[in-house]
Amino acid sequence: MLGVAALIVVLSVMNGFTKEVRDRMLSVLSHVELSSYTGSLGDWRQVAERARQNSEVVAAAPYVNAQAMLTRDDVVRGALIRGIDPALEPGVSDIARNLPSGRITDLVDGEFGIVLGLELGRALGVSIGDKVTMLAPQGNVTPAGVIPRLKQFRVVALFESGHFEFDSTLALVHISDAQRMFRVEGPTGVRLRLKDALQAPLVAADLARGLDPNVLVRDWSRQNRTYFAAVKTEKRMMFIILTLIVAVAAFNLVSTLVMTVTEKQSDIAILRTLGASPSSVMAVFIVQGALIGVIGTFGGVGLGLALAHNLDVIVPAIERVFGVQFLPKDIYFLNSLPSDPRWGDILPIGIISLVLSLIATLYPSWRASRTRPAEALRYD
Repeated sequence: MLGVAALIVVLSVMNGFTKEVRDRMLSVLSHVELSSYTGSLGDWRQVAERARQNSEVVAAAPYVNAQAMLTRDDVVRGALIRGIDPALEPGVSDIARNLPSGRITDLVDGEFGIVLGLELGRALGVSIGDKVTMLAPQGNVTPAGVIPRLKQFRVVALFESGHFEFDSTLALVHISDAQRMFRVEGPTGVRLRLKDALQAPLVAADLARGLDPNVLVRDWSRQNRTYFAAVKTEKRMMFIILTLIVAVAAFNLVSTLVMTVTEKQSDIAILRTLGASPSSVMAVFIVQGALIGVIGTFGGVGLGLALAHNLDVIVPAIERVFGVQFLPKDIYFLNSLPSDPRWGDILPIGIISLVLSLIATLYPSWRASRTRPAEALRYD
């Protein structure tokens, strides 16, 4: 029961972790990105229009991606700068709905406003209305040498995606301001939102066949392929390792039945003398062992589901009692323990447990059926 419950809880947590990270990533990342190998996508409207012909595409928006340094007083932070169109951005991301303060529409062309991730804003020590200085990597060439290009931006909003990596590194500006700051002729690409994010690899492959060869098509799963592949491999290994707990329990079932057979030698011998066949004796112990396996398996499934569905209450309670935090958000992507129990995992766990329990009963039951009445009753 404990082995099955532990396996269900661990796999549910891994499922929940993967789903939560994916959802939080997709609240900031685009489902599909179309960019140019040359650095800027001059005919982005035509590219977006061709992409919208795919029935899965529901929205498109241009963007400019660049890296820069943000400074305020003595604090310096590296940041990923994304130039966006405030009117189109809500269609391709959820950032506009994750603003604790301010509005994304406060980004106005020519006013050099900036929207910071909440953790990035805290690191810089700024709030709405404060100014930060942006240093672009492209400098101005003067007779005195190359001078870094600087520009002050006013903080108009702070966003919180719940994903520490983005909240601590991402900053949004108006796309026109980004083009002027980083001296690009047009958007560096187009971001697409799909009806179903899980269809992104298929949609990306279809768009790659229909668009110009100079357009680079990337979907979110390809951009984060290494991470999700690692999680998938880890989940598979955890399944194998924790299944050994169930196997050990099945081995204990063997020892339990062997001891029962040894203890019941006289009773088995009496049954044999009364006419019980070896197969009927074997069936008795198979039923006993299988019943233990069934009770343990179903008890474990019930306990595992109860724990998995209530982890959001159990874990915070343990953290409060012992004064610890299991998932510091500055180390992990999340600061809470998610859970997503799936029947696709639970059914194989239950079947494997029942099969192991049944296999474990065969040897003790066979040994019981081979009991010889004369030898068993010799000293009784």
